[in-house]
Amino acid sequence: MIIRKLLFILAVCSQTVLFAQVKVGDTYPAWSEGYMDIHHISTGRGECVFAILPDGTTMMIDAGEIGPSPRVTDARPDDSKSAGEWITRYISHMMRPLPGKKLDYILLTHFHNDHMGDVRLGRNKSDKGNYVLSGITEVGDKIPFRKIVDRNWPDYNWPAAQTDDKNMQNYIRFVNWHVANGASAEQFKVGSNKQFTLLRHADKYPEFEIRNLAANGHVWTGVQNNVNNQFPPLESITADEFPGENHCSAAIRISYGKFDYFNGGDIVNSNASGTWRDIETPVGLVTGPVEVCEANHHAYHDAMGEAFLKAVRPRVIIMQLWSAGHPDHRVLQRMLDQSVYPGERDIFATNLMEATKIVLGRRTGQMKSRQGHIVIRVHPGGDSYMIYILDDSAENFKVTNIHGPYLSN
Repeated sequence: MIIRKLLFILAVCSQTVLFAQVKVGDTYPAWSEGYMDIHHISTGRGECVFAILPDGTTMMIDAGEIGPSPRVTDARPDDSKSAGEWITRYISHMMRPLPGKKLDYILLTHFHNDHMGDVRLGRNKSDKGNYVLSGITEVGDKIPFRKIVDRNWPDYNWPAAQTDDKNMQNYIRFVNWHVANGASAEQFKVGSNKQFTLLRHADKYPEFEIRNLAANGHVWTGVQNNVNNQFPPLESITADEFPGENHCSAAIRISYGKFDYFNGGDIVNSNASGTWRDIETPVGLVTGPVEVCEANHHAYHDAMGEAFLKAVRPRVIIMQLWSAGHPDHRVLQRMLDQSVYPGERDIFATNLMEATKIVLGRRTGQMKSRQGHIVIRVHPGGDSYMIYILDDSAENFKVTNIHGPYLSN
């Protein structure tokens, strides 16, 4: 037992020495085999996560684009290009060490503009198919992808028909064109750990898994692929009471050895604990403790509830922010509160508006970072990880802050 502990300490120390060579001001070091990088890309216009998994398999979760407003953060690096274009350029840079410049997986957690794009903001139409480029349709148009997964393919009719919405019409045309030209599309399979797998050297990483936790009110039970439905039968409620997009968000857990990462899109509790409108709590309970949690619904007032936090107990919380209301001051206080769950925790934000800083007051000083791309680099085997903050004011990919190493539990 003592020898194993010593070996573990030596391994962590050797990785710490290696990454101590990366200094503030350096260009972010390229990914290499065995590491896992999870990038939270700061555009000021919505959410986007890009991951390079341990064997080089790639995955993008969401790619949003919303319009400018006094209540919305400034575009990053600037507004000379669309959010989709900036995301494309960022991902293309990070994929340079990979043999194939391709997205193996795209996961769209739900159908809101800040996660998928807005057809009204599209600056160009595709040269390929009959769709406008904005957010996810722009990234998927410019970077080839193998598979796209969303919560409601192929009918897009639950809990109600969505095909009258112009954004959905554009997205469906985008999906259909790419399926007709070699890509595949699938509905998110709750409970599965086979929908997103390593594609290159899976046998080298048996400790890696992506588990589909929830979507459309169905939540994994934690046993095999079994699920429970948390929502009432639609015929028992009126159309005005139907679950909203946020409630239906797809949620996943990425595990690599001892390391666990949670991303639940915009799942919420709707401040309705004990009712079916609190989808966040059952998802948290089946997720269990994680090292890193992306804040649900941008840490808005109806998310990151006490029951969820007690269940997942993250060491690191990452907030992808774009609004003056992100994060809610009570939610930030709750995430920092040692009485909710004990132990250290570090909180990072991609964008925090100056007006929001005034409202939050001294609590902003307790955050580790308030601006920039946020990158998790998980060391081989998953026993430890680092957090790097990258400059989002230019395409220099410079490291502005370094945190860690953190030990996985």
